[in-house]
Amino acid sequence: MADYSKEDLVQLLRRFGAYLSFKMSNLFPISLRNMDSRSVGAIAGLAVAIVFTWRLLRSPSGTQRRQPKRQTPTPSSSGVNTQSNANLISSGVCSSSEDSRAQNVIDELFEPVKPTLGQLVRQKLSEGRKVTCRLLGVILEESSPEELQEKQATVRSSVLEVLLEITKYCDLYLMERVLDDESESKVLHALEDAGIFTSGGLVKDKVLFCSTENGRTSFVRQLEPDWHIDSNPEIVSQLARFIKYQLHISPVKPERTAPNVFSSQSLEQFFGCV
Repeated sequence: MADYSKEDLVQLLRRFGAYLSFKMSNLFPISLRNMDSRSVGAIAGLAVAIVFTWRLLRSPSGTQRRQPKRQTPTPSSSGVNTQSNANLISSGVCSSSEDSRAQNVIDELFEPVKPTLGQLVRQKLSEGRKVTCRLLGVILEESSPEELQEKQATVRSSVLEVLLEITKYCDLYLMERVLDDESESKVLHALEDAGIFTSGGLVKDKVLFCSTENGRTSFVRQLEPDWHIDSNPEIVSQLARFIKYQLHISPVKPERTAPNVFSSQSLEQFFGCV
């Protein structure tokens, strides 16, 4: 292949790679299970075409020429040989540079794109649109109603970004068992100070309180969410046959009680944020 056409092909490959990168980034949020065989075949065909083009660029141009026999240079031809060798070295450097540029284009094209937190939330929740979640031990630093009586409620900073992203995509209800009205007020103030109510996805009416653990179970069954998140193994077990999916938050990985029950040490860890 002539140098002129090879240069044109390199430029074409660059433009095609940039265009395809843009298209792939737009297609990324789409789940593979939503793509038909024709779409998958098209992407595979494009990948094969790019690899073939790259291999073509790396192959020697034209047929291999016979290497001339080495001759002892004469004083009169030493200058010509030196110039010829310089031209050959320069040509080799240019060819290597072109191959390197083509390889860089291919590497950039197939470089994996890191999903956003919003994409991870939608993927992990399996497109579920209604979520119920316990507060103690999941959203709050405190793990028992007695702790709420002794000190102020505190929202875990590491979970805040995930929680706000869930409120953008899902109908979220928070719930907890409290021992008095003062504890209820502490929880609402902590959520408000953390900015959870300012995102527009969660209002105070969707923060529910009860006086017993069975009351929380009743809330979940009445709301019929796609996902329920809890740290109480007994409640998780009771709701397994009623709720589509559950996430059990536990510092120690428990045995899986049902195929629709998942476990994680924290809510943010489940979504890959730690």
